[in-house]
Amino acid sequence: MILRKYMSLLGIGSAQIDLILEKEIYRPGESVSGYFLIKGGTIEQQIKRIDCNLVMKDQILDKETVIDTVAILSTSLIESEKLNKIGFTFQLPDSLAASTDKISYQFVTWLTFNKGVESRDLDIIQIVQ
Repeated sequence: MILRKYMSLLGIGSAQIDLILEKEIYRPGESVSGYFLIKGGTIEQQIKRIDCNLVMKDQILDKETVIDTVAILSTSLIESEKLNKIGFTFQLPDSLAASTDKISYQFVTWLTFNKGVESRDLDIIQIVQ
């Protein structure tokens, strides 16, 4: 048991997060819905927070810009091997440019524990006019 605890502190066998979206294609100003799926690891862990950034990647300028952030503070305990769902909604700004081969959008999500390594997830979305 102690070995599993120390391994989860290093990220081996720790809980994982996955943002599940209803769809992948959106229009500016549209609401994005889905949920965070948290999969318990080999031991129970206490969640500190969930952060999710909408990031625009501009290939021309070689630049990433955080458009907006959703943060959920928590004291939830994630039991070993259990699945947990937390609802997610995000209002896209009206001013987003359409996705192209040079401009793309993604949600970058990370789960922070009271102790241990963060779990990260990345979900690409497409913006159409």
